[in-house]
Amino acid sequence: MACILHIETSTNACSVAVSENGQCIYEETQHGERGAGAEQLGRMVDEALSFTDSHAIPFDAVSVSCGPGSYTGLRIGVSMAKGICYGRDLKLIAVPTLELMCVPVLLREMTSPDPSQEGELKPLLCPMIDARRMEVYSALYDRSLKTVREVKADVVTEETYKQWLDERPIYFFGNGAQKCMETINHPNAHFIDNIEPLAKWMMPLAEKRFLNEQFEDVAYFVPFYLKDFVAIKPKKLI
Repeated sequence: MACILHIETSTNACSVAVSENGQCIYEETQHGERGAGAEQLGRMVDEALSFTDSHAIPFDAVSVSCGPGSYTGLRIGVSMAKGICYGRDLKLIAVPTLELMCVPVLLREMTSPDPSQEGELKPLLCPMIDARRMEVYSALYDRSLKTVREVKADVVTEETYKQWLDERPIYFFGNGAQKCMETINHPNAHFIDNIEPLAKWMMPLAEKRFLNEQFEDVAYFVPFYLKDFVAIKPKKLI
């Protein structure tokens, strides 16, 4: 097993964690406005590095949540991860944000309220990140995290996920799911509260990539923004 520093900055929850031999040995989370929590990232990383250095624990890699999500947050997180990899000669691992959001749902073994209604097809997982207005970043995964529908920026209507909801239950979660509860009105739609992308949930996905030697090029890696950055003029200037 490896010792990995995990960095997650895709939403308003900025978090850092350290895992060693399959266990989370350090974790800190800060919340702020969209992308603003990442302002604390430098201090949080310094404290995580101090913790491991004081315990003489050598790092093997840095994993970073690679998007989609907040443009500013992702840019700050990836820049920090690349800087540490350069400075300490470590491997860089990219973890898709929507996949890591599925980890706490799978670990808690949340199932349909009525398993007898599931039939032969197992439920799907639909993590959602708020992309403003009625748009969300989302994807569909099965329980093995195999992609059923690729990542997209969805303008959510009652028809957006209907073809899959007509076949099987879907669990919706994340800060994007909260604003879709009234729009997605289907008996197979289930909503799970209080799920957010956190660094500590990156551990199993990052360790699998480490064992499979799925590393990124530190020089050329960029986050998966999904959409181009759009600058918003402050209200005071309008």
